[in-house]
Amino acid sequence: MGERAGAAPRIMSLAPRLDLRQSQSLVMTPQLQQAIRLLALSNLEIEGVIAEELEKNPLLEATAPADDAPPAEREPVEPARDEPAGADELVMAGEAAGESLDVDIAAERFDDAPADSIGLGGAGAGGMAGEDAPDLDAFAQSPPSLADHLATQAGHVLSGTDLIVAQHLIDLIDEAGYLTANLLDVATRLGVPLALVERMLGVIQTFDPTGVGGRDLAECIALQAKEADRYDPCMARLIDHLDLLARGEIARLKRICQVDDEDRADRTRELRGYHPKPGCRYCGKPAAAVVPDLFVARTQGGWAIEINNATLPRVLVNRRYYGELARGPQDKASKAWLSDCLASANWLVKALDQRQRTIIRVATEIVKQQEAFFLRGVAHLRPLTLRQVADAIEMHESTVSRVTSNKYLSCARGQFELKYFFTSAIQAADGGDAHPPLLPCRALQHTPDPQSLPKTAYAGMTADTPCLGVANALIVSAKAEDSLVETLLTTIFDNLDAIHKFHPEAARLTLATAAGPSAVPFHPAALAFYKARGVLK
Repeated sequence: MGERAGAAPRIMSLAPRLDLRQSQSLVMTPQLQQAIRLLALSNLEIEGVIAEELEKNPLLEATAPADDAPPAEREPVEPARDEPAGADELVMAGEAAGESLDVDIAAERFDDAPADSIGLGGAGAGGMAGEDAPDLDAFAQSPPSLADHLATQAGHVLSGTDLIVAQHLIDLIDEAGYLTANLLDVATRLGVPLALVERMLGVIQTFDPTGVGGRDLAECIALQAKEADRYDPCMARLIDHLDLLARGEIARLKRICQVDDEDRADRTRELRGYHPKPGCRYCGKPAAAVVPDLFVARTQGGWAIEINNATLPRVLVNRRYYGELARGPQDKASKAWLSDCLASANWLVKALDQRQRTIIRVATEIVKQQEAFFLRGVAHLRPLTLRQVADAIEMHESTVSRVTSNKYLSCARGQFELKYFFTSAIQAADGGDAHPPLLPCRALQHTPDPQSLPKTAYAGMTADTPCLGVANALIVSAKAEDSLVETLLTTIFDNLDAIHKFHPEAARLTLATAAGPSAVPFHPAALAFYKARGVLK
């Protein structure tokens, strides 16, 4: 439509203009992001960060933790002498120290060990016997992997081309003990006859652990049955139809195996005694010792809390080296690079110092809140949240969360993760917090009445308390791996006899009771386990 009669024409302005606006925003600089990241790292991880910075920044230097000792604890340094001390000076020095220079030759013991053979702790090799000798069993050796274990056995019985083919097959066996490759592909890749590859696989399948080298579950179980001399036609049919056993189709399985209920139950029980993943016992890794980040000790004036400096080197800025570089000839780019290095070095030193101060503040408040635990034990651990600590030290809750992550505290009662001291509470009727004390281990050793809670269960109980029932449950995370859950259940139910001897109350534990109704949903691997054992459909 055209313009209305009498209306002024509209003109669109395209001229540039300058506007001034005021706004607020929170911007996290790279240095602030790194400072936040440093809070969540343990001392050992901080040591790795410092090592990276030392490689990149020439103005940084690290000193050993021993150099941080107070001046009063350091040994006095004798001034340099132009001439060696004379005999009279040495004698006078010995008498002043209360030491006698006379030597009783008869009382001295001389070892045949060379002078440079120093044992642990600085003792000579001849003085290592007795109670002061190091416990060699304490030096744990890493267990061999499944591949190493199989390769050792192959080296004893094979050689030449056979050993090469066997080693290649061993490399294709996964951690569970199963061969994950096609034999024809292996023969083609190595350029050897298929019959040779099949023969080498047969040799590997005779190695320890029994069942290794199987290409599926049925073959793995069959190998173990053959080793036990129980692989008859009936057992072969049972192994070929493991899917029916897993689904609980017992009637159909009986018809296929042509056995009665008693024989079928015996064979099923024996079948469940075989290990579905024979290689798992060789895939475990040695547990690494946890190094504490904090030390807590009781003193006359209260509690002493300090950072473990043994794992945290001291970082300093080498200003002398910076002065030498600044005085030297340099262009504009070099001068800017040197300034950036100095600023980065100064910031890192301040960030590490601030990190230690923050950790000390948080740990001090935790010790203050949980003092009853440090004095009287775990039964007196009180409810504590991150917000309570954050409000007490006037910090954000996220900061406290980062400080308590991946950090351990060492005290007279043992070594604990900082997260251990944060427990949940139940809102009481009067508005306060009510929580049950932790259950001591001794309360599980004996239950007088199946329908009563023993008086040793909780602090403050003076008599056994009647209840609807006493139950125990093994609870795992929903994210736990299937192999871990299966290993736990297999270990428990394959060793019930030993558990019953150690724990009398465990006599009530059976597959049927374990697979009964539960307030907590079953893990998928647990459901599969109970179905395979025939107690769930």
